[in-house]
Amino acid sequence: MEDTLTHVVDELTRRGYKEHFRVADGRLHAIGTGQRFAPEGVVIRGYYRFEGVSDPDDMAIVYAIETRSGVRGILVDAFGVYSDPTIGAALQHVPMLGKSAA
Repeated sequence: MEDTLTHVVDELTRRGYKEHFRVADGRLHAIGTGQRFAPEGVVIRGYYRFEGVSDPDDMAIVYAIETRSGVRGILVDAFGVYSDPTIGAALQHVPMLGKSAA
């Protein structure tokens, strides 16, 4: 079975990655709680990349993120030319502990 973005997000949520993050001002912002985390306060437990073979607009990457305080969530970004440079800059020095999280 081919994994879809929705399937991966659902699976990560079942595994405890319940928060959704966005990046602003160089920090990760937890959308649900409003907490902010500096890049040095988080790790990437894994990621899952969608390469959009039939449609380049479908290229995306889902990060499974855990903060030092134990908050677990996901961050979704476009992959390739459409990726958000602010996300790349914020995650540049974040340790990546695993490849595929799903």
